[in-house]
Amino acid sequence: MSASASRHDRLRQRAELLARLRRFFAERGFLEVETPLLDSEIIPELHIEPFGAAPAMRSTAAVGDTAMAPSELLWLQASPELHMKRLLAEGLPAIFQVTRSFRAGERGQLHNPEFTIIEWYRTGDGMAEGMDLLDALCQEVADSPAATRTTYGDAFLRHAQVDPHLATCEELAAAVARLNVQAPTESRRDDRDEWLNLLLATVVEPKLGECAPEILYDYPASQSSLAATAVRGKGVEVAERFELYWRGVELANGFHELTDAAALRRRIEQVNEQRLADGRPALPLPERLLAAMEKPGLRACSGCALGFDRLVMLACGCESIDDVMTFPAD
Repeated sequence: MSASASRHDRLRQRAELLARLRRFFAERGFLEVETPLLDSEIIPELHIEPFGAAPAMRSTAAVGDTAMAPSELLWLQASPELHMKRLLAEGLPAIFQVTRSFRAGERGQLHNPEFTIIEWYRTGDGMAEGMDLLDALCQEVADSPAATRTTYGDAFLRHAQVDPHLATCEELAAAVARLNVQAPTESRRDDRDEWLNLLLATVVEPKLGECAPEILYDYPASQSSLAATAVRGKGVEVAERFELYWRGVELANGFHELTDAAALRRRIEQVNEQRLADGRPALPLPERLLAAMEKPGLRACSGCALGFDRLVMLACGCESIDDVMTFPAD
C-alpha cells in the first residue's frame, strides 16, 4: 500500500468513527449544537494557554505575545464549555458538539495547537452516569473493551506507593526521589498538586489502560477545576472528576459539574491569581456564563470532553495524532 493510500485509508476511518459518534448521540436523544470559536470571554485555566485574536489587526497571538490588554482581545476557545453550559442553563437537557479547539504552546506526538474535541453534557446525570456514558461511547465508536474503573487514590497506591489524598509535600518528594523522577522547580516545591501532577504524568499515567480503557476518578479536591466535590470514606474530600486512559494515553476528561456560580467565580479568580504569580496575564472571566448559572441556573449535570484525534490514532494503531489529521501544524 502506498503512503498516500495509507493516509487516505486513515482519513476514511476517521470519517467513519465520526459518523458512528454522531449516531451514538442521536440514538440517545442528544442535540448537536454549534457554538462560537471566538469570544471576548474565556474560562481561565492554570495549565492551558489560549490564543488571543486582535480584531482590529485581524491577527492572532498567544496571550502575552501582544501589547493589547486581555480585555481587548477575542479568544480562540480551548473548549466549548462556557457556551454549552449557557445552553444548558436555557433548558436544553442533552447536547453534544464536534468542534475545533485551540491551545498555545502545545505541539508533540499527542498535541497540536488546533485539534478536534467532542464535548457533551446531560442534565440529571452524576459522575457514575457520566462514566457509564463515556465507557459506552468508547465501546460503540472505537470497538474497545469495557473500561475498568480505578480511583485516583488506588492508582497512586498501586503505581507510586503513596496516598495522594493524605501525603504531605515531604512524603510526595520522597516518593519522587525513590522513583527517580526529576523534582519540580524550587519555586513550586511547596505545591502538593505540582508533586501529584509530576507523579501522575511520569509514573501513574503510563500504566493506565494497558489492556483495556481505564477510567480514573475521584481526584483530589484541590484539582476539582469545574467539578463538584464530595466527601468519601475517612472524611476525604474529592473532586467528582473522571478521566479515560487507553494504552497510557489520556483520551477524555469529565466532571459531575459544579453548578454554584459563586464557587466557580472563586475558583477561577484563584486561577488568575496564580497566573499573575507565575508571570502570566490574568484572563477575562466568563461573566455571561456566571450570570446564566445564577439565573435561570445550571441544573445538576455531567459533562465530558474527548480528544477525537487521539481516539482515532489509537483506533488506527498509529503512534502520533499527525498520522490521522489532514494537515497537522508544521
